Amino acid sequence: ILGVRDIHADHAASHIGKAQGIVTCLRATPYHSTRHKVFLPMDVCMLHGVSQEDFIRGKQEKNVRDVIYDIASQAHIHLEHVR
Repeated sequence: ILGVRDIHADHAASHIGKAQGIVTCLRATPYHSTRHKVFLPMDVCMLHGVSQEDFIRGKQEKNVRDVIYDIASQAHIHLEHVR
């Protein structure tokens, strides 16, 4: 957009975009859950023994919080790559 032609800037922008996408998905989870939809990675949910129904019912147990933490950690890893 700004005329910057640099592979490192492209790489950083890619990681920033991924982090923003992950955060947006997490922030929208309560909204989507009220509409009986869950867009979180099921492999992470299964790792913690959490079902889509747990999100739809609004459960706030430790394993549900662990899913959110693991996904948020992925966004943090992308930001660390940028730094």
